[in-house]
Amino acid sequence: MEFSWLENFVQSKRTVWIAGAVTILLFIIANLPWQLDDYDQAKQAFTSFEMVKEGHWFYQHTPHEHVATKPPLIGWISAGLFALTRSWDIAWRLPSFLAAIAMALLLFWNAGSAHRTIAGVIALSAFGLNLLSPRLATLVRTDMPLALVIFLIGLLISRKIQKEEAWRARDQFLIFALLTAAMFIKGPIVYAFLLPAIGMFHWGGRRYSLSAWCGWWPWVASLGIFLLWVIGGVLFQPEFFDEVVVREFAARFGETIHRPQPLYFYMPHLLHKFAPWSVLMIAIAILDLHSRNWRLRSAFRKMSPETFWLLCWPLGGLLVMSLIPSKRVDRIFPIIPPLCLLLGAQIANGPVGEHLRKHVHRWSAIALIFSILATGGYTISKVISGYRHHRDALAVFGCEVRHEAELRHWRYEVVSAKDEALLLYLRKIHFIDPDRAVAEWNRGNLDALVVSTQKAPALMSQFRDTGLSRLKSYKGKDEPTSYVLITR
Repeated sequence: MEFSWLENFVQSKRTVWIAGAVTILLFIIANLPWQLDDYDQAKQAFTSFEMVKEGHWFYQHTPHEHVATKPPLIGWISAGLFALTRSWDIAWRLPSFLAAIAMALLLFWNAGSAHRTIAGVIALSAFGLNLLSPRLATLVRTDMPLALVIFLIGLLISRKIQKEEAWRARDQFLIFALLTAAMFIKGPIVYAFLLPAIGMFHWGGRRYSLSAWCGWWPWVASLGIFLLWVIGGVLFQPEFFDEVVVREFAARFGETIHRPQPLYFYMPHLLHKFAPWSVLMIAIAILDLHSRNWRLRSAFRKMSPETFWLLCWPLGGLLVMSLIPSKRVDRIFPIIPPLCLLLGAQIANGPVGEHLRKHVHRWSAIALIFSILATGGYTISKVISGYRHHRDALAVFGCEVRHEAELRHWRYEVVSAKDEALLLYLRKIHFIDPDRAVAEWNRGNLDALVVSTQKAPALMSQFRDTGLSRLKSYKGKDEPTSYVLITR
C-alpha cells in the first residue's frame, strides 16, 4: 500500500494552516458555555474583581472572604483588560488564551527554524491537539500564563546552548524579569520546573563545555522580591500565614491537609492526556534505539547539546513534581511545551536511515490526523453536553437578574451561599447573611434578593410585602442548589 500521501500531508504548508486553525478553534470553544463553577475559577476571577471594586491591589480574598492564596499578577492583568474591554468574561479568560496562542506560535517558529517545517508542524500540533491545552486555554486559572513564562526561560537557555553563547548582563536581567513574573503568578513553583533540569544538564552534559546556568543573582533577587510580598501579607493580612504559607505552600509537601497521590501519578495521566503524541515519542525513541543496535550510551554521546537540554527540561520538572505528595494533573502542564519541542527534534533528527525516517513521517501524519479527530470530537462533545445540561445555569441566571435589576433600578443583594461564582455572576463583592437581609428588607433598603430555594421559605416568612419573581436558576444534574429571586 502506498503511504507517500501521508508524508506529503505532514510536510505540506497547508497542513500548518489546518493544524493552526483547528488549534485556535479548539482553544476558543473548549470551555463553552463559559462559567466559573469549577476548578477554582471563581477564586481566581474574584481577585481582579476585588481589585477594581475595592482597590485591593496587593492582597485579595475569595468570595467567602478567606485570604486569596495566589499572587496578584494575573489579577492585575485582568483588571487592566477590564478597563480596556469593559467585559469581565474577556478580561478573565484573555490572559490564558493569549498565553496559549503565544506558545503555539513560539513552538512552531523555534522547532521549524531549528530543524525543518515538519518539526514545526508537529510541535504546534502536539501542543494544541491534546486533552490538556484546549481545556486550559480559556480557563480562568494561572496555569497557562505560568507555563508561558517557564517556557520563555527554558527557551532562552536553549538558545544559549544552541548558539554556544556566554551569559551576558542583558540575558540575566531578562531571566530575572521572567522569574519575578513567574513568582507573582504562582510562587516559587517555577524552581521545580527549571532548577532540576539545569542541574541534570550540568551533571550529564559536562562533555559539552556549555552552561545552562545564568548565575545566582536572578534567582535570588526574584525570590527576594516575592518574599517581600509574603512578609507584607504575614504582617498586615489576618490569616495570610495560615492560609498561604501553611496550607497552600508547606502543606503540599505533607500528607495531612491535601490528599497525597502515589509517586507514579503523573505518568499514566501524561500518557493519556498527551496522547497520541506521548505514544509517538515512545515509538520514535524505540525505533531510534533499534537503528543504533540498542546502544543507549552511543545515542547519548551523539546527542546534540540542545537536544540533551530538551530532554533534561521536562524530565527534571516531572521528577520533582512527582516527589511532591500533593498532585493534580494540570500542575504538570508546564512540561508539555518542552515535550513538544523534544518531539520536533526527534522527528527531525530521527532514526538512522532513509527508510526508517519515512516510517517516522508516516507515523507523525497518522498521529496528526488522529489528534484532530479525537481532540476535536472530544471537545465538541463536551461543548454540546455543556449546553444540553445547562452547565452555565448560574451564569445565565445571574445575567438575567442583573438585566432585570438595571431595568427596574432595583437595589438587590445575594444571601450567603456555597456557590462562590454566584457573587461574580451578580457582580456583587460580598454576600449578605440572612439576619441582615431580613433587617434591610423590612427597613425598605432592598428591592430584590437572590436566595437559594432551601432558604427562601424561611426568609419570606419574615419579610413584608414579598413575592417570587419569574427568574430562577435551572437545576441541572451538576447543580445541587438552585436559586430564586425574591421581589416586593
